[in-house]
Amino acid sequence: MPGIAIFPHPNKLTTPLALRANVKHNHVLHEHVIIVGVSTAQVPHVPAADAFDYDPLGYADDGIEFLHITFGFSDDPDIPRALRAAVREGVLPLDSANFKAASYFISRGAIRITRKDSMVPWRRSLFVALAHNAANPAARFGLPALRTVTMGSDVEI
Repeated sequence: MPGIAIFPHPNKLTTPLALRANVKHNHVLHEHVIIVGVSTAQVPHVPAADAFDYDPLGYADDGIEFLHITFGFSDDPDIPRALRAAVREGVLPLDSANFKAASYFISRGAIRITRKDSMVPWRRSLFVALAHNAANPAARFGLPALRTVTMGSDVEI
């Protein structure tokens, strides 16, 4: 499919759940797929020249790439802005105008409570409450609401 799909994911060693689900259920693989890992350094700001680590993942014909972005602890972790900066720095071999229509896919596991004895009831309730109160990754990383899709599967506890 033409266009760019961006999948925030912690590392390049595993496939994002949303990428697998998109290919399996929607039968869609975008022309350019960028898996984006994010970390925070122990300095207030990271210069653009030092903020990016690009890896084409060894297969030039599949269009899947990995970009690791390092933000300083005082930086706003805005992924779309960082992607445009990576293009300006010559790290990503794309045109920054293409990112105006890029789609973002968030992997998320929905928590379902079952009667399994995997946890004591008070711990299960605490875990579910904490999971529901976790920060929305789309808002945390500045992803555009109208171009962000959340995909995932149930996690039973």
